Parts: sequence; C-alpha cells; structure tokens
Amino acid sequence: MRERTWWKEAVVYQIYPKSFSDSDGDGFGDLPGVIERLDHLERLGVDCVWLNPVYESPQRDNGYDVSDYRAVHPAFGTMDDWDRLLEELHERDIRLVMDMVPNHTSSDHEWFQRSRSEPDGEYGDYYIWREGSTDANGDPVPPNNWESFFGGSAWEYDEEREAWYLHLYDVSQPDLNWRNPAVREAMTDTMNWWLDRGIDGFRLDVVNLLSKAEGLPDGDPSNDWVGSEHFVDGPRIHEYLGEIRENVFAGTDAVAIGEMPNLDLDHARQYTGPDGPLDLVFHFEHVGLDFGERGRWDVGEWDLRDLKQTLHRWQDGLDWNSLFFENHDQPRSVSRFGDDERYRYESATALATILLTLRGTPFVYQGQEIGMTNGTFESLEDVSDVDTVRNVRELIAEGVVRDYESIRHVVDHRTRDNARTPMQWDDTAHAGFTDGEPWIPVNENYPEINVARERERTPSVLSYYESLIDLRDRTEALVYGDYELHRPDDEQLFVYTRTLGDERIVVVINFSERDATADLDVLEPDASLRLGNYDETAADPPATLALRPYETRLYEQSI
Repeated sequence: MRERTWWKEAVVYQIYPKSFSDSDGDGFGDLPGVIERLDHLERLGVDCVWLNPVYESPQRDNGYDVSDYRAVHPAFGTMDDWDRLLEELHERDIRLVMDMVPNHTSSDHEWFQRSRSEPDGEYGDYYIWREGSTDANGDPVPPNNWESFFGGSAWEYDEEREAWYLHLYDVSQPDLNWRNPAVREAMTDTMNWWLDRGIDGFRLDVVNLLSKAEGLPDGDPSNDWVGSEHFVDGPRIHEYLGEIRENVFAGTDAVAIGEMPNLDLDHARQYTGPDGPLDLVFHFEHVGLDFGERGRWDVGEWDLRDLKQTLHRWQDGLDWNSLFFENHDQPRSVSRFGDDERYRYESATALATILLTLRGTPFVYQGQEIGMTNGTFESLEDVSDVDTVRNVRELIAEGVVRDYESIRHVVDHRTRDNARTPMQWDDTAHAGFTDGEPWIPVNENYPEINVARERERTPSVLSYYESLIDLRDRTEALVYGDYELHRPDDEQLFVYTRTLGDERIVVVINFSERDATADLDVLEPDASLRLGNYDETAADPPATLALRPYETRLYEQSI
C-alpha cells in the first residue's frame, strides 16, 4: 500500500485567473471573480486549486514575468482579495497551491534594475551576465549559441551595463543566478512568506533549469532547444532543490510540484519518491506526440498506440504521476486528441476517464470540464501569445515558411492562446466572463459550449466530470490501486485495470470514431457497471462488448 497523502487523493483544478472571471468589467479576470465562481468548483468536487501567477507583473508573459513576488498585480485585485480567496477555499475544504517562478524574474524587477545599474553592488550578481565579444563590424556577439524557448538567441545585450544577460524565455525574463547563495536565500524566504500565509504548496515553474553548466559552453546546434544539454537538469540542480526541500517544505504537508521541460523518466525518478526533493513532476512526453518534423511548430501524426505506450511507460516506471492533458501552455485536449465536432461529448469524456482513472494526481484545467475547444486565429495580429508570435516571425524571417497563412494551421493547433480564451460561463455577451471588452476574444462557440448549457444537458461533459470525480473519491482502487495495461497493441481500445486488495476496476475505452467489439479476458461475468458515457448501456457485461465511438465503461469486480 502506498503512503497516503492528501495530494495523492486530490483532484486539482487549475485556474488561469486572467481568463477565468472578471468582476469589475475591465476585461481582465481577477481574484474577486474567482471567488464568485467557487460554488462551481465545489459542485465539481475538486479538492485543490492551482492558481497561476497573480504577482505584480508587467504581463509581457501573462504573469510569468514577476516584478514583485510579494505583491498582487492590481488588475487581479488586492492582497485582501487574495486573503479572502484563501479563506473561501479553505471553508469549502479546497486547498490552494500557488505558482512560483524561481528561474527568472521580470526585467522590471528591482533586483534586475539594480543589477544592471550597479554591477558591483548587492544585486550585481543576481543574474547571469557575460561580456561576450564583437564581430568584424564591432557589434556585440552573444557569449554562446544558446537559444530562447521563445525563439532567437537566449542572450540580450544591455546598453546600460554594457554586457549580455541570459534569458531562456522572453527577453523581458532574465534568468536568476542560482549559483549566488543570496539568490537562493531570497527565493526560499519568498516561498516561506507565502506558506506562512496559509497556502498548501507550490507548483514550481521550469524548476529543472535553475542550474547552468560551468563556463556556459556552446550547445549542440542539432538540438531542438540549442544549449539545453547545458541548462536542463544541470550539475547542481539536486543541490538547489534539496535546499528548497529542507528550507521550505520540510516539516509541512505542503506539496512541491515541479514543472520540468525535457524531462525523461530516469531523471523523474531522481526528483520524486521518498528520497527525492519533489512530490510531483510534470513531464511532457505525451503532449509532444503530435509534434511534426520541425518539432512543436509543426503538426505530426500520432495514434492511440503511441499514446498508450507513452502513458504506460510513465505509469509503469514512476511511482506517482502528475496526470494532465491541458494547462495554460497546451491547446485544448478535445481538439488535439479527440473529435471536437461530431464526437465532442464522447471524446471529451473519454479523455476525462483516462485523466481521472490512471494512477497519479489528476489536474483539470479550467474549461476542460465543459469540453472547451481550440479557437482560430485569422492573422498573427490576432495572437496574444508572445511565444507563438516570436517563433512564427522567426520562421518567416528564416524562410522556413512563406507567410502566416502557410503556418496558420499550426498556430490554430498549437498556440497557447487556445487555453487562454475566456472561460465560457453562459451564452450572454463574452460568455459571461466580463461586462467589458475581454483582453483576448472569447471562442466563437460559446453560445453552444458553456457552463450553464452543460448544466441543462443530459448527459453533458460537466455532469460526467462530476460523476467521475465523485467515483474516484469513493473508490480507493482508483487512487491507490495497482495499474495494469491490457491489449497494448490494439488500435482502438484502451483497456487497463486498477486493483487494490480484492477490488478491481476495469476501464474500457473505444478511443476511436468507429464501432469496436472486444472479448476481454480480464472482464468477469459478475462485473458490474459503475460508470459509462453513453446513456443506454447494459449494467452487466455481455460476453462480447460492442462499443460505440469513444464509448467508455468502468466496471467493478471482485478478485
């Protein structure tokens, strides 16, 4: 039996506050808006909220460019609003996990402003500065060939300091120098400041990038992210994370969740488990299955066997997983892995079943519980996502693509804006998100796909999520049970079992747009149906199952 903890039993709901609910009509979601919608979360049955950054920020990267870690950005509200949110959540027995950004700050942060103006001062070594060199024309040349995840060089020349600073993300997000003990102390002090206010843990943004290789050598130009072998899982990363564990999380039941780009299974085992510095890690292998020949800025082919193989490898190889299909950086799962038109309900609920019945802690992203879909972006001017804009402009400038129209299908499929369109509450103007003009347009299908409409439908994606979350909450085998995959090479069926003691749950999913039939040796005649996503389903399993498109069934049986 695995050790019991609250975060293993929890279903986490991720809120991107800028797009969740706007209380004052300025078109920008806020904390009072979140508070107004908490009854929705309570009815859904979630146990924990992961709140994306609400810190003071110029919002060039939607809050992941922090200018003050101990202040609330005015557009989100006040610290009093934040205190009230925490109180309201805890009154509903819902925990709160904050999003912490330890790898970089905003270039507007006081630390960076003083670092650039006072190289020999207290903050001079808070960031990664290098002098670089000059070319034949006397122009500055970056210190190495590392690339930003958002495209282009990872270095920016600062005229004031007359030196280059490293930014693995946007130019406005300079990387902190974690080799400096003062930086580590400042960040752990900040995290403890929030824990002392009563939160229940942190999701740590790109936390495996904190350690950079000594000497910052050039990277392999053939890598998708040039230089990543020198800053992903770097030489001192376990030392830094060990300090965070000891100085922040030790002696508490707060959860430590690490987002880790380019994470492989071997490293994940080192980061988590009884001796690891983190409780949970996010990996991204399964959400890279649809990458094409040009990586994430291309769309490739995948099939169910690919998805099963990837999920199975992590289920089998890691004691406890973070389970997700969507977040603020990923497109909508029903558009990506399902059928968002003819079988939107069926495929959205099939994905929900995978999410909530595999072994691990499930993360539901706002709008996923009603089957929100990707949008469409007619021009690059319609895209807000700095990552998409910079990469598309670079692809056009390099001649990789001719113009926006030639890559628009990739943008529609991939851009982070798909996850950031406003939450669709009802069929009134702007989907009930705001009385003003939203900061980003609402998906045009909001009159058909919204919370109010989902409450009226029978069945609905929302009602299925509620039922499934309730079933997980009442069924220990779906939380702590062993996992076993069946029929791994089947092109249509995703079948697995969760077993705890003498209780077994058999999960059967026809993850395709075609009817399927199956004789399942694992399904006993006395198995009883616990949940399905079609109304007309016999309670007892026949000898041969006949499954309709994306049909999902959960059976319980004794062993």
